[in-house]
Amino acid sequence: MKVLVTGSAGFIGKNLVERLSRIEDVEILKYDKSTKEDVLTSHIQNAEFIFHLAGVNRPENVEEFYKGNSELTQKITQDLEKLGKSTPILISSSTQAEKDNDYGKSKLGSEVALKTYSEKCAAPIFIYRLPNVFGKWCKPNYNSVVATWCHNITHDIPLQVNDKDFVLTLVYIDDVVESFVSHLKDKSSNFTCHVGTTYQKSLGEISNLLEQFKENRTSLVVPSVGTGFERALYGTYLSYLPTDKFSYELKGHSDERGTFYEILKTLDSGQFSISTTKPGEIIRGNHYHNTKNEKFLVVKGKAILELRDINSDEVITYKVSDEKMEIVEMIPGYTHNIMNISDEEMILLIWANEAYNPDKPDTYYLEV
Repeated sequence: MKVLVTGSAGFIGKNLVERLSRIEDVEILKYDKSTKEDVLTSHIQNAEFIFHLAGVNRPENVEEFYKGNSELTQKITQDLEKLGKSTPILISSSTQAEKDNDYGKSKLGSEVALKTYSEKCAAPIFIYRLPNVFGKWCKPNYNSVVATWCHNITHDIPLQVNDKDFVLTLVYIDDVVESFVSHLKDKSSNFTCHVGTTYQKSLGEISNLLEQFKENRTSLVVPSVGTGFERALYGTYLSYLPTDKFSYELKGHSDERGTFYEILKTLDSGQFSISTTKPGEIIRGNHYHNTKNEKFLVVKGKAILELRDINSDEVITYKVSDEKMEIVEMIPGYTHNIMNISDEEMILLIWANEAYNPDKPDTYYLEV
């Protein structure tokens, strides 16, 4: 299937082209500001589906609103009418189409042109009045506060929040794109389409989350970023990091035994740490916890883990190494230690079910 994407170099267009490139048997025809008009005409003739995303929202003069929005849409639909085609068209309109301003009027004009084309040619059309779209590749300091704030905070520019209680309606770019591509199979005409997942978030909520994302590198505390809006915003935030800030150094502790580094802390699922132990049968640990529990995984070298119920003399021994990815649980009420028995540095990955609290460490010295 030949699919035309107008506005292919824009924010939504780039994400849509990426998604289409992963669909088998789809040939992508691209149109953007740099494309010559005769190429667009050829693409219109050959296209079997059109995603019309091109538009103008920041013109130098009012006339550009109409030229880049309603007039461009009219050109596409009129070309299709002349060719006698009923090519399905999906258009990215705006909630501004409901308002009495030039941008809104120009977007409404695009919708009217599309509906007229649909009525004349029995062509399926899909109109999306999109709210605030956010995600990777959105231009900062343009028309998205999320893009601007993500850029600013990753470049150490303070966020300006005029009204923390102001609520935005937001849609994530991946959800938008998935909704768009679903129409390649389902061509039931729909004058009014909606993205399935939307978010209502205040400026205060968004700015607070972005501040937490930035502080993560020093606090090591990762907010809940596995689902929903937080997942989408965190992915967006990371995409704005300068290339020389992709990495950051951890602050650890070292002594004659080796080193210890905290890697990250979660809000409700503990923390991850890593330790190194020098060769020479060096022992770490010899303590127990009443409630706190840990998982140990040797990722380099060989070690012996010993555990003993504090009310018993019986010692339980596990021999572990990097030859077998094996996790050993540190059980509450069992004092435990680990000894490096290899001829090289031993590296241990540790998960604890709670972040370390120096005021309540729940760690008590007792030799195994």
